[in-house]
Amino acid sequence: PDQHVSTRSCYELVGNGSPGEPPAGLFSKVALEWVQHRRLIPPDACSTHKESRPDRKAYVSRTLTVAAVNFVMRPLKDFKDFADQVTGLLAATDGADLVVFPEMFTTGLVTLSDAWPFNRLEGLVELASFEPQIDKLFARLAAERRQFILAGSTLSAAEDGYRNIATLHGPEGIVLRHAKTQLLPVEQAFVTTRGGTYDVVDIGKARVGVNICYEIQFPEGANALVDQGAEVILCPSLTIGERGFWRVRHAAHARAVENQVYVIHSGAGGQPEHALPGGFARTAVLSPCDWPWESVNGVIAESETNVPDVVITEIDLDALQKARTSGETRTFRDRRRR
Repeated sequence: PDQHVSTRSCYELVGNGSPGEPPAGLFSKVALEWVQHRRLIPPDACSTHKESRPDRKAYVSRTLTVAAVNFVMRPLKDFKDFADQVTGLLAATDGADLVVFPEMFTTGLVTLSDAWPFNRLEGLVELASFEPQIDKLFARLAAERRQFILAGSTLSAAEDGYRNIATLHGPEGIVLRHAKTQLLPVEQAFVTTRGGTYDVVDIGKARVGVNICYEIQFPEGANALVDQGAEVILCPSLTIGERGFWRVRHAAHARAVENQVYVIHSGAGGQPEHALPGGFARTAVLSPCDWPWESVNGVIAESETNVPDVVITEIDLDALQKARTSGETRTFRDRRRR
């Protein structure tokens, strides 16, 4: 007699599955009186007529509108040519809280270097000279558009060589810089050195962190972000060839499933010219594969392949907690042996 059932359960019991609607038929009325008499529910838990309850506020899900850019690299005439590419794509992100550009999408800028054309990848270190202009461009765009914009990644000069740095700009300035910690052999060949930390930042509605391309293939990097409360992992990527794309895509989705988080996989494509690397790109917003999401394969939105494109979608941040507590699996809880 001291146990209560929910309002929804009450109506299901009396033959009507819609709370707020009167029970239909004599049997339903008798059943309703019986459960109230037996104190299985509080006497006022079920109403036989529609009424508003001023003491109960409607719950609004915590959502974030995200956009991810599929960028195609090409030779450039000048820096304005690059800036026009960027602003043209950003025009399709109106309404987004967060925009993600790909790894090394700045590569076309090396065609403006005095050393161009060159036939060795080591020449890509020329990108570092454009870093101040890139930062200035994205600082202005983030402020004007009132968005958080991950300016993909680019090479940055460091005391011990060069680092592959991803910079997250906010309306009030830079909020996060992340240096890539896991490097491919080809990156190590042109004196790129490793970063050493994984940091997260709150962007108002959500906590985010960055795994750059190859980093996402190692569970530890994503775990480091999620252990600090990250709900969305930003994965800017440049993969030279389709095999590389699938390595990153499969790994990105694995991180989404095992940590029960969102992963935004933004890719750079383009045709190679001299030492300008080509890329295979198909950008996507990924979720866990579980009941809170309509997409059964966990791909919420996906771009066309190897063409300039933008995907924009709203993600429900509260759905992550639903999956972690009542999903078909509990991978976030079970990802480490206890």
